[in-house]
Amino acid sequence: MKQVTVSGAIILRTNPQTHKKEIFATQRGYGDYKDGWEIPGGKLEANETPEECIVREIREELATEVRAEKILGLVDYDYPTFHLTMHCILCTILSGELKLLEHESALWLTKETLRSVDWLPADKLILDKIEEILE
Repeated sequence: MKQVTVSGAIILRTNPQTHKKEIFATQRGYGDYKDGWEIPGGKLEANETPEECIVREIREELATEVRAEKILGLVDYDYPTFHLTMHCILCTILSGELKLLEHESALWLTKETLRSVDWLPADKLILDKIEEILE
């Protein structure tokens, strides 16, 4: 089975109006899993660390500079045609506006709304840990 290794950005902020913690979720705009919701990110390149990957991917996909704070968890999931390993990295925004260059839509989700979107199967496996940081 094909092996795919990616980094996913759990971009955390405190909403300036509500003062609640939120994470940024994106809706895929392409591919077999189009319309599914995910934490944004992408494939590791050769000789790239998971942290370097997520900084590059968020710059490319969302025109935003982030800092990789820490790895929140590692997800392993078997899709029908490949095995996914995803490094889930807690990130903070350094600069930029989170412009959707590859995604259909995006939302800031709170602990109360986290499970209100149709997450991709692998991404569902990190939701419990995300809920903990949103408390």
